[in-house]
This record gives sequence, structure tokens and C-alpha cells, in this order.
Amino acid sequence: MTGGRSLEARLIARIRRKADHPAARGLRDDVARLGDLVMTHDTIAQSVHYRADDPPESVGWKLVAVNLSDLAAKGADPQAALLSLAIGDPTKDLAAGEWEERFLTGVEAACESYGLPLVGGDTIALPKGAPRVLGLTAIGRAETAPSRSGAQAGDTIWLVGTLGDAMAGLALLEEDEDAAGTLVEAYRRPVPQLAAGRALAPYAHAMMDVSDGLLLDAQRMAEASGVAMVIDLGALPLSDAFTATRGDDQLFAATGGDDYALLLTASPFDARNVTTCLPSGTIMTAIGRVEEGAGLRLHDSNGPVELPERLGHEHRSP
Repeated sequence: MTGGRSLEARLIARIRRKADHPAARGLRDDVARLGDLVMTHDTIAQSVHYRADDPPESVGWKLVAVNLSDLAAKGADPQAALLSLAIGDPTKDLAAGEWEERFLTGVEAACESYGLPLVGGDTIALPKGAPRVLGLTAIGRAETAPSRSGAQAGDTIWLVGTLGDAMAGLALLEEDEDAAGTLVEAYRRPVPQLAAGRALAPYAHAMMDVSDGLLLDAQRMAEASGVAMVIDLGALPLSDAFTATRGDDQLFAATGGDDYALLLTASPFDARNVTTCLPSGTIMTAIGRVEEGAGLRLHDSNGPVELPERLGHEHRSP
């Protein structure tokens, strides 16, 4: 850290000074928008976003899914993708090229599942011993694409999906590399909320996906919108699998990341009205309110809760 700012924040600030085209949205959103095209690019790296012993198929699925989650948060229909494939070393279990073949099987499965044509990209060969770094650019189309900067005082804060499953799954894998089940699957194979995003986009004042942790992403929305986000920890939606493993650990769930839920604000009337249009089985929960002011505030049934030191996942200086 330097001067209280992470390396990532400093670099983004410099890039933001150059990214002055309107399509960039000031780099204060997860996508660029050019006309009705919505564009996003996400990179995943070994030992940062996935474990070296994760099945290659799940890594391929995850790369596609995290990009589609950004499109979901803008209500966009997937149109095309460009893949950056880094060819790495053989592993102790896989011959040269076998990891990449299985990775592409996962990419293909996700693209077919969500109607995302792969139209190009690039391949490189990594130096010996280098960790794999893989990227995808996804392009969608949307009539409306709510940014993270439109939250308004008086809005209800909503969450689509549940929290904590992926990080609970990662914790299980760190204890036992052969762990399996619902939580491990949530970590390895996230599900983008595309249909829900399309239904909610016309009503959302602000919307983004939760990738780095609910509290950190809510703080980012508050800063972009110039408002205060007030979150009720007791209202956070936790799955049965999570509570069976972690109990009622709301702060773990709220700071873990890799949830790929949707965080949005909308007028109370609009959000309640649109819930009838959501796909069957969608979990949509009111978790707080937007107020005048700035920053992030937490409470539970006992009153105010102090913000934890760590709100979510941030890339920091070595």
C-alpha cells in the first residue's frame, strides 16, 4: 500500500485519465458501452482466481461465466466473445496440450449453454514455470444498461442470488483437495444471472455483479452514485449448504467474493413489481436501503455493526 491506496487503484486512476471516450463510462463501471453494444473483459489467473488443481474444464467454464456475469448486470444479451488462451507447461498428471484441450471443453460448454458465439482471440505460449493467465472479452447487446452510478436516496437495495457459497467451497478445498459438493461447485462453476439481469435492467437505477465481495462492491456503488448504502446483515440470503458448513457467518458471506450475484437498487414499487417477471426459482432479497450521504453502513437486529477491516478482495502491492 502507498498513501492508503492499493496498487490496483493507483493504476486504474492513471488509466482512467486516458480512457476519456464516453463508451468507457469513466472506467467506473464493469463494462464499456458503445451504442447498444456492451463490452467487458475479465482475466483469471492461476492461484488467484482458480486453484492449480482445479479441473481444466471448470476453469474454462469459469472464465466464460465471470464475463457473462458482467453482461448480466447490464441486462445484456450475449452476442460474441474473443478468447485469450495462454499455453502452459504440462502438469504431473497431464501431457502437453491436454490441460488446454480440457480447458477448451469447458469454454465450449459454457458458450453453448448461454448462446455465446466464440468469434476470435489470440494464443500465446508461456515461459516455463509461468502460471496460466487467461482472458475473455464478451460482447452483448442491451437497450438499457444500468451503471453502478445511478443509485438514488430512497431506493431499496436488492440482491439476486445468495452469498458466501463460493468462498465456503474454496475453504473446503483448502482443507481437502478432493472436497466436492454444492459449495465446491459454486466456486468452480459460477452461474451468471443473465435472465434475471434482463428482467431487472429496465427498473434498476444502478446494477452490478458481486465479484469481489458484497461489502466492497456495495461501497463502490455508493462512491460512484454519491450516496450512502445501508445494509442489513441479518437480511443477507445464505444457502442451506452454506449454513450447514459455516453457520450464520454473515461477514464471511458478505466479504468473500466470487458470488456473481446481482446487486441493484430500485424504487420499492418497481422492484416488487418486476419480481413477477423473474425466472422461476430466482432468489431476490431486499438487503437494505439507499440514503443521502456517503459510504457504507451496516446493521443487524441488534443495531449498528462496525465495518470490518477487509470489505472484500482487492489486488494489492506485493
